[in-house]
Amino acid sequence: MAHDATDHWHEPKAGESAGKGKFTRPPMPYDRFMEMEGIPVYRDIGVRTVLDLPLKPWKRLGGRGSYIQLLGTEGLWGQYVVEIPPRGALNPERHLYEKVVFVVEGRGSCEVWREGQKKQTFEWQKGSLFTIPLNANHRLVNASNSPVLLYCGTTAPNMMNLLDNPKFIFDCPYDFSERYSGADDFFKPNDDILPDPVRGLAMRRTNFVPDLINTELPLDNRRSPGYRRVEPWMAGNRFYLWIGQHETGRYSKAHKHMSAAVLLCLKGKGYTYTWPAELGMHPWKDGFADRVKKQEYEYGGLVSAAPMSGDWFHQHFGIGSEPLRVSAWHGPNNQRSRKAGMPGENIMDYGAIDLKKGGSAIPYCDEDPYLRTEFNARLKAEGLESRMKPEFYTDAAAADAVGNIM
Repeated sequence: MAHDATDHWHEPKAGESAGKGKFTRPPMPYDRFMEMEGIPVYRDIGVRTVLDLPLKPWKRLGGRGSYIQLLGTEGLWGQYVVEIPPRGALNPERHLYEKVVFVVEGRGSCEVWREGQKKQTFEWQKGSLFTIPLNANHRLVNASNSPVLLYCGTTAPNMMNLLDNPKFIFDCPYDFSERYSGADDFFKPNDDILPDPVRGLAMRRTNFVPDLINTELPLDNRRSPGYRRVEPWMAGNRFYLWIGQHETGRYSKAHKHMSAAVLLCLKGKGYTYTWPAELGMHPWKDGFADRVKKQEYEYGGLVSAAPMSGDWFHQHFGIGSEPLRVSAWHGPNNQRSRKAGMPGENIMDYGAIDLKKGGSAIPYCDEDPYLRTEFNARLKAEGLESRMKPEFYTDAAAADAVGNIM
C-alpha cells in the first residue's frame, strides 16, 4: 500500500515543537450519533424555553424531537426534548445509560419492566420528574388529546464515548436488578427528607416526584436569604440534580465551579449572568462587560451555568411575581467541591463559601455595583420591589450571615 509523505511522522527540528499547534476538534462518538439521528442539535449557552425549540420526526423514538448540547456540557451528559403525539406513544426502549425525565407539558403514563416480568405502570403530568432505571425496558404513553413535551437528561455521552457501540448500548440484555427490583412501590412518591450522606443537605430518596413545580422545598439559605432546596436521590443513579428556589425580589450570590450544571426554570422568570473567573469580581466596572454572557429564561428555559471550560462565575436573578424556582442538572458530574480529593479527605462546600474564606462565592458587599442597579431596574419595570435589605451589602461578616437575615 502506497503512503503519502504526510502519512509518516517526523521528529521536529531543534527549536520546534511536535504537532500542528492548532487543530480542529474531531467529533466524538456521541456527536456522530446525534447527527445520525436526523433531528436538530441545538447548541448555545441556553434557551428562553424549550417550548420554542424546533422539532423533527425522530424515527428511533417514534415522536418528534431535538437534541440539546449547551456549551460546557459536551461529553459530560446529554439532553433532548421529545414530543409524544396526541393519544400516541413512543417506541419501547432499553439502554445502558441513565435517564431522568421532566414533563414540560401534558400528561400520560410510563410502562417499565424487566425482561420476562410484568409491566409496572405509573401516571405523570406537567411538572412530574421521574427516572428510568438503568437498562430497564420502558415505554412512554400520551394519555391526552394534546401533544406531550418531555425534557430528558442522560448519561448517553459518557457511555457512547467510552464504548463507541450503539448496538451494544441499546441491545445489551443484562438485568441491573440492584438498580430496579420491580417492587410494587418503586415509583411511589416519597416526601421524607433526609440529610444527604456527603454534605448533609436536604435529600429525598424517591424515583418519582409528581409535581416538581409546586413540591415543598426545605429552607437552605446558602445561595440567598430565604433560599430553599432539596435534591432527589433516584434509582441509584450517578446522575445528579437538585431543585432550588429564590424568594421574589431577591437573587443569588455569584459563584463558580467546573462545567456541567444546567439550570432548568420551573417557576417564575429571570436571567443569568456568567463570565470567566479571570475577569474578576467586577467585569462591568473593570471594562469587560462585552465578555459577559447573559441568558433570559421563563418556564422551561435552560442556561449553562458554567460554560466553555468551566470556572466561570454565574449569578441568577428572578424578576417575576413568583419566586424563581430552578432545577440544576449535572449529569454524573457531581460538583460538590472544588476538587475531588482523596477518599476520606475533608473538603469544603466550595460554591457555598465566600471567596475570602477559601470558597468561590462573591459576597453581596463585594459584587459589581452594576448587578444591583440593573436588578432594581428590572424589578421596577415589572411593577415589583427589591427585597434585598441594605444590611446584605454591608461587610463580609454580614454577608456570611446573610442566610440568617430574613
